[in-house]
Amino acid sequence: MVSLALVVTACGRPLVSPLAPPPYRAEISAPYDRTWSALVRALARENLPLRAIARDSGVIASDDAVTPIGLWADCGAVGDDRVEGEAIVSFTLFVEPNGAGATRVQVNSKMRTQAHRKGSSGKLKPLPVYPCASTGRFEANLLETVRDLVRE
Repeated sequence: MVSLALVVTACGRPLVSPLAPPPYRAEISAPYDRTWSALVRALARENLPLRAIARDSGVIASDDAVTPIGLWADCGAVGDDRVEGEAIVSFTLFVEPNGAGATRVQVNSKMRTQAHRKGSSGKLKPLPVYPCASTGRFEANLLETVRDLVRE
C-alpha cells in the first residue's frame, strides 16, 4: 500500500507558484484629502466590494472578490500547464500624507484559487487551493485612475 502511494505521488507534477511581488507603492502628487476622495471614487468605479474604510488611519480593506486567473492574479503552473480558472482576491490600501502636496499609497494583496484547472481543458476543481500572486494590473490601473481624478 505504501509503495502504491509513493508511485502515485512520484508521478504528480509539482506546482510552480509565482513569486509574490512586494507591496505596490506609489506617490500621488496631490494632498491627502484630495487623494483620499479620488481613491474612494476609483474603487467605486472598479465596483470592488469594501469591508472597511478608515479615513483617519488611512486604511481601506476590500472584501473578497472573484476574478479570472490571469487578470489580477497569477496562480502559477502545474508542470508545463498554467493554472486557469477563478481566484479570490482582496486588497488592503494604506494611504498617508507625504508633505503638503503629496500622498503615499501602498497596496497589499492576498490571493488564492477558488476553482481551477491545469491548462485550458477539464472541469474546474475547488481543491487543492493554490496561493496566487498579484499581476500588478489592478494596482497600476487603480492608481492611474486616482492620478487622473486628482487632476480634475
